[in-house]
Amino acid sequence: MNCSIWFNSIKNSEKSIIGSARLFNNSCFSRDLEKLRYSCNDIGVPSCCCKNSKELQSRNKELTELAKYYFDGKGKAIRPAIALMTAKAINQHLGIINSEVLELQKKVAMAAEMIHTASLVHDDVIDVSEMRRGKPSANGIWGQPKSAVAGDFIISAATRVMAQLNDADVLICISQVVADLVQGEFLQMGTRESESDRFNHYLLKTFKKTATIMANSCKAVSILAGCDSHLQNVAYDYGRYIGLTFQIVDDLLDFISDSSLLGKPGLADLKLGLATAPVLFAAEQYPELNVLIMRRFSQPGDVQTALECVLNSDGLERTKELARQHCQEAQRQARQLNPSEFRNGMEALAQLVLQRLK
Repeated sequence: MNCSIWFNSIKNSEKSIIGSARLFNNSCFSRDLEKLRYSCNDIGVPSCCCKNSKELQSRNKELTELAKYYFDGKGKAIRPAIALMTAKAINQHLGIINSEVLELQKKVAMAAEMIHTASLVHDDVIDVSEMRRGKPSANGIWGQPKSAVAGDFIISAATRVMAQLNDADVLICISQVVADLVQGEFLQMGTRESESDRFNHYLLKTFKKTATIMANSCKAVSILAGCDSHLQNVAYDYGRYIGLTFQIVDDLLDFISDSSLLGKPGLADLKLGLATAPVLFAAEQYPELNVLIMRRFSQPGDVQTALECVLNSDGLERTKELARQHCQEAQRQARQLNPSEFRNGMEALAQLVLQRLK
């Protein structure tokens, strides 16, 4: 799991998919990207790939192979990067130089990545997905029953990692992630009758399925650093807003990116019956979309009709603006910490999430 894909994709493009919003001017931004590359390596993001973790080993070779299948280095490793950059920024804010604290914080990042990966396995089972990150999904190779059990096994591995920390408050944070993921899946399975409730439903589902991992892992590393409740909330809110930014951008990319860039088919959400931000915004201009949303785009022609409505509306632009607002709020939270290269890294990570090409 290498951070370089973020830097290369930004530096090699004159204009981001999301727009021209910048945290720094061009030359300064480029220098900060290089610092961020060094910082990510320095804080041990590559070591959080988890593939060689003993917790993923099983006496059953097939289970071990399945459990490690998505830990192949093709993911963005954004979650451990966010957790560890936050950890380093907080440690510098508090004047902590104890390397043992950082080693504990790295375990949080590892556990978060494990839980995220388990959720991918489970998502592919639920959605009967054939592809993940440009290769066959786990359930496409091993079948749904074995994949479902393997996802559970990965979660058990994460709990063993967390148990090593011997901190009840941290364990509560990470266990909340698992609870939120389950609740988020149930929210995704439902559709709100009221048009006014749909956007709140969407944002709540987005938090529980995506942002909770980032929010609670950032809070967990702040707890390990001995932060007071205010700083814990700062860390939590930073993770929450960057997580929401990430998913809102993902929902946008589903409409405007080639499937080879996404590593999954385009319009995947519509085909699964999901109304994300671009559709919900478009429905304000095209009320006929509400009927399609309620029946989850299940009839022939529904997906194409929804796509045309989105492309002919201001839904994409409003989704971009929503992502920008959440990115800016994440950066505002980061700026509550003392200035440091790692606080700059927190802000740059939020910007990279906004600008990512993949």
